[in-house]
Amino acid sequence: MNTQILAPAAVLIVWSIIMLVWMALTRFPAMAKMGKTGGGGAGLGKAKPGARGQDLEGRIPDEVNWKAHNYTHLMEQPTLFYAVVAILAIAGGSQDTVIAAWIYTGLRIVHSLWQSLVNTLPVRFTLFLLSTLALAYLGVRALVLTL
Repeated sequence: MNTQILAPAAVLIVWSIIMLVWMALTRFPAMAKMGKTGGGGAGLGKAKPGARGQDLEGRIPDEVNWKAHNYTHLMEQPTLFYAVVAILAIAGGSQDTVIAAWIYTGLRIVHSLWQSLVNTLPVRFTLFLLSTLALAYLGVRALVLTL
């Protein structure tokens, strides 16, 4: 089993947890401030039944919501990354797949930072596209190894 390829996946998991904490640390104060300024009382205890994070769109600053948007993104496409990494670990991926997995992880972290702090679309899309190409490479390599 090629366990080297598991490290970038583990790093991306830890990064996702960091983004979750960052999201909470920025959202909760924004919600508390919104409640104090007459924005509809947004404390967690005052939230309407069934409320979701999406309900905060347009109610708290966009810069605060950017962290939540990115956390959602980290729960989407990277699920394919985790699956392909598992396949490659079992099937015996080579050094090129380990490098591609690190490239994917690095680009996703940079994408997170960009989306959370600056969030201009051309750069964000480029980072997403490059990471998707790395993921596609990993997927093809997994397919070839398993056929």
